Amino acid sequence: MVELFDADKREVNRKSSKGNQLKFERDGIWYKADYTGYEGLSEFVASHLMLKSTMSTSEFVLYNQEELKYKNRVYMGVSSEDLLNSGEQLITLERLFTNTYGVGLSNMIYGISDHVDRLRLIVSKTEELTGLTDFGVYMSKMMAIDAFFLNEDRHTHNIAVVLCPDGSYRYCPYFDHGAGFLADTTMDYPLDGDVYDLMETVQAKTFCQDFDEQLDIAERLYGKQIEFKFDKKYVDKLLDSIYGYEDRIVERVRNIIFEQMRRYTYLCK
Repeated sequence: MVELFDADKREVNRKSSKGNQLKFERDGIWYKADYTGYEGLSEFVASHLMLKSTMSTSEFVLYNQEELKYKNRVYMGVSSEDLLNSGEQLITLERLFTNTYGVGLSNMIYGISDHVDRLRLIVSKTEELTGLTDFGVYMSKMMAIDAFFLNEDRHTHNIAVVLCPDGSYRYCPYFDHGAGFLADTTMDYPLDGDVYDLMETVQAKTFCQDFDEQLDIAERLYGKQIEFKFDKKYVDKLLDSIYGYEDRIVERVRNIIFEQMRRYTYLCK
């Protein structure tokens, strides 16, 4: 168990439709406490499934399970190493566009009716502002990750680039999967609901509300950019390592992963 104090608490200026988790930082390690359900479990499982993918480990944040004590209360949650190097800044696309154009990216893309053109705008304008040359590839991977994990909180405040001390930009590792796997049991996805019915109600937030449409558009424009290499045995082993959560939560996540493996067979080797 990690005991955390007010001096460790951090306010992160990234809006979320799910509210704000307790977040802490100490000695270069970040901690996030569960807030609306089992966000920590979702972060842990998603990142460890990405270990079994065609991505390199530098492309995503790896989360590990933690028990966190704060003000005499114990939370389940996760820890992760700081994704920033010395002198770097995390810049969300919403902030980047607002600072440059005086209008946020969300308003810009939702002022366009065609969903393909929305993604083209995100990619072309981000490349223009940052000098990054393969942002479409980056977005294609992100859309696959979010569709597979059912991450419903990938809005423009939750996509970022990293500003380096010399003024150049680099790609931000994929982060923040806590809204995946129907983790919000407080508001939207109660544990007594049918998991398959609930899966059909989840909506995306990046440039349209349909995960499959987002992924299809991204892959048509920028190609299929990721494959997962885990099997059911790996999933079982991973989920058997989880502690601190009810068995019915772990089983719900197992059912979701197995259904997504069936649904997205072409993404799984």
